[in-house]
Amino acid sequence: MNPRLCSQARTHHTRRDFLTRSAFGIAGLGLATMLQEFGFAAEARSRSPLAPKKPHFAPKAKRVIHIFCTGGPSQVDTFDPKPALEKYHGKLADEVMKDYNKAAGEVASGMGRLSGRLQRSAFKFSKHGQSGLEISELFPMLTKHADELCLVR
Repeated sequence: MNPRLCSQARTHHTRRDFLTRSAFGIAGLGLATMLQEFGFAAEARSRSPLAPKKPHFAPKAKRVIHIFCTGGPSQVDTFDPKPALEKYHGKLADEVMKDYNKAAGEVASGMGRLSGRLQRSAFKFSKHGQSGLEISELFPMLTKHADELCLVR
């Protein structure tokens, strides 16, 4: 390991360093916007395979509600039932992973970092609407609108 790099990593940066570095980033964003407005960036964007493309179908959605719960309930307790957890509830993760690795082979070779006991959701799931969307008992009012939801897992 290079001692020079390690010693630099431990140094504290001043507020002036932070402002200087952020100013370069903000200036770069402004430059990109100006180049796009003047048409200099149009060719590069059209050649990029990652550039946004027009959708296959005309969009119909008028509103989107994106629920992102930092510190909120787990997906296992809300919209993502895990039926296998019922089977393995209370068992050690190491034991379950040994069986899983035997069945899955090399695909699961990097998944052996779990520890502790597996636990199922404390809440019951049931299917709602024509779509059969499984929603936890935590959202009794939301279940009435199951066919109007698009759940991305």
